[in-house]
Amino acid sequence: MRKTTRRRVAAIAVAGAMLAAAVAATTGPVQAAAPNIIVNGGFEDGLTSWFVNNGNATDGATLSPTTDAYGGSNAVLVTNRKTTGSGPMQDLSGKVQAGKTYAITARVKYENPNSPATKQFFATMHYGGGTYTNVGTVTVARGQWGLIQGTFTIPAGQSVSTARLFIETPWTSDPASAPDTHLMDFKVDDVSVAEFVPSTTIEALGKNPGEGNPLISHKFGADGNAFVHDGRVYIYMTNDTQEYKPGPTGVSSTNTYASINTITVISSDDLMNWVDHGEIPVAGSSGVARYASNSWAPAMESKVVDGKEKFFLYFANNGGGSGVIVGDSPVGPWHDERGSLLITGSTPGASNGKNWLFDPGVFIDDDGQGYLVFGGGGDDGTRSAENTNHPKSTRVIKLGDDMISTEGSAEVIDAPLVFEAGHLFKRDGKYYYSYSSNFGFGGAIDPNGPPTGAIAYLMADSPMGPWTPETYKGIIFKNPGTYFGAGGNNHQSVFQLDGQYYFTYHAQTLNSRITGGATQGFRSPHLAKLDFNADGTIKEVKGDYKGVEQIHNLAPYRVIEAETIAWQQGIATKKIDGGSEEFGAQAPNLVVHDIDNGDWTSLAKVDFGDDGASAVTAKVRPLATGGKIQVRLDGRTSPVVATIPVDAPLGEWTKLTAQLDGVTGVHDVYFTYAGPDGADLFEVDSWSFEAASSQGVDLAVTASSRCIGASTYVAVTAVNNGEVPATVELTTPFGSKTVADVAPGKQAYQSFNTRAGQIDAGTVTVKATATIDGKQVTSTYNADYAAASCR
Repeated sequence: MRKTTRRRVAAIAVAGAMLAAAVAATTGPVQAAAPNIIVNGGFEDGLTSWFVNNGNATDGATLSPTTDAYGGSNAVLVTNRKTTGSGPMQDLSGKVQAGKTYAITARVKYENPNSPATKQFFATMHYGGGTYTNVGTVTVARGQWGLIQGTFTIPAGQSVSTARLFIETPWTSDPASAPDTHLMDFKVDDVSVAEFVPSTTIEALGKNPGEGNPLISHKFGADGNAFVHDGRVYIYMTNDTQEYKPGPTGVSSTNTYASINTITVISSDDLMNWVDHGEIPVAGSSGVARYASNSWAPAMESKVVDGKEKFFLYFANNGGGSGVIVGDSPVGPWHDERGSLLITGSTPGASNGKNWLFDPGVFIDDDGQGYLVFGGGGDDGTRSAENTNHPKSTRVIKLGDDMISTEGSAEVIDAPLVFEAGHLFKRDGKYYYSYSSNFGFGGAIDPNGPPTGAIAYLMADSPMGPWTPETYKGIIFKNPGTYFGAGGNNHQSVFQLDGQYYFTYHAQTLNSRITGGATQGFRSPHLAKLDFNADGTIKEVKGDYKGVEQIHNLAPYRVIEAETIAWQQGIATKKIDGGSEEFGAQAPNLVVHDIDNGDWTSLAKVDFGDDGASAVTAKVRPLATGGKIQVRLDGRTSPVVATIPVDAPLGEWTKLTAQLDGVTGVHDVYFTYAGPDGADLFEVDSWSFEAASSQGVDLAVTASSRCIGASTYVAVTAVNNGEVPATVELTTPFGSKTVADVAPGKQAYQSFNTRAGQIDAGTVTVKATATIDGKQVTSTYNADYAAASCR
């Protein structure tokens, strides 16, 4: 008896780390569905398969059914305990295996008014003899149901010929001396033990409402490269989620990048509501470019070739080369037109024997000539100051007219302390080459150059440079660790939208929030405004969670893909068959899935107008009975303004509508999901709102002035918020344009060249004509633009 007890105390002490892991698992990823090893875990069949723990001769208790259950109609009541370990037990011999990880849950409650206000309970495994291990725990308040929850791994060398699970209170040598403290009656319900199958769904709140960064919080994305097309910015990213393999505590092994062969794409036209377009299968046996093994650090451009606009996605095949695939739109479909890598060691001028040939950055000049910057690394092992500060490891080369070939020889870029992440852009006739500096190759670092791990830049008069140390101008952005605590590599791009320049970067912010501070190299996309000094040099960017402002409100009276998200918690996305209802048949169709009770998504600054919305419709696929979608305004715990019961046939896509009353003006809209615990409730494909009044043609019109080189332009956008196509006429002092059949949710857009370096503030007029309820209706809108000077 004493020997067994001593061994048991030691086993419990050794299990402390495992218990800590079990507690941490409650904030980590939930397990995927797996069969419950426990028989009759809810005691609905009385005491079938349950008996009192009898590991020691002094153990003893009485088990009896009770209708005071947490779930269902029955639970078990434990009375007359002789020891702290005298709780309900079930034999799992032959069901569990050494070396495997399991998840456990159980509900417990005690009610003795003479007992302590709180009490700790354990779920414990007994492997025979004196080998006991606590595998889950909870401290519960008297009179309330508490949840034992944890994960545990059975040691690989552990014998499982005898394996039993029981519920107990903390061990003490003389429990009878204070029975109200140590031997109180208690109840148990809903016991589950299942093999732990980790899910990559991120359950943590990774982006607080109101924040702009990180851009997305349901998946990772690194090396973001921005591409603007038709008033929308698309960001192409290294798919770090492919390496995310969370264990029982929610912590993943380190990101090695080795298995990443897809590119993640998101887009937005307002910089706050981001659409997840899923992953592009670039490399590997299932990829478009099967000759490549990886796809890192993408870059994107489009060009009209042989009368057709094509979209060129460049990618790094690890450090050994770079490739390109071609799309019919910014989101595909994609195909291979080369059959081999674009940049290799045999590309003229590309390699010096010590540099990597990755991180392609593409740029097309005003004359249509394309350029590619690439390269990195350069540590020759000499630890010299010269090699550290001037590794000369990156290059620039002209692209052929077809954008999938090169012309001539690559030229060396001698950027101070250069390492990787080359990017080329143009503003006001000047060319900018930005890059990430290295972390030191062992030599003394020149204090006149950039700090380590920062985004620095050069300026020149030509895309080909010459890019020399004399053209170095400073840094744009310090290492992300400066602002977020977790450092790592650095990567960037620059784009212009609606007259403002923006800067993309990545940081391990989502990774940190998942784990409570630790990071394993999983990166997330961020945005910041990019401003310039009068001489064209760049003002330094500082990283933060605030991000950038939403540049216009979201138009609701149309189809909105459900994977359009400002903030969320607990959901994931996946691709399903068919094209996107919002973006067209050529675009992949994604849905929100893995929706559990308490999960939510949201849209930022939805403009319902003065007349407001009369209804909201969700396209859903029910997976469990009892689910519902609650619509709230301006907060995820705000009052419910509409409820959509998801009561259609299970497994079938259907559209369900709820009425709205008095929802006018601009609001953040939260969709909160409710239903039975422990079940995937439903999937959501799209949202749409119905306007309370259909009089007139509903447009959202904006106008802005901007500079392109030394010329001012007036840009006009008119989004059709109605339910029928409309012919839209854009009129400015500098010209007009008519766009026929603008579909619902789509836009008419034109940028008018004023042919002047300076303009005063002014007004544009937009007229829309449509047939509504059998009648031709015309509506006129005015929008102001600001004065501008581009000299």
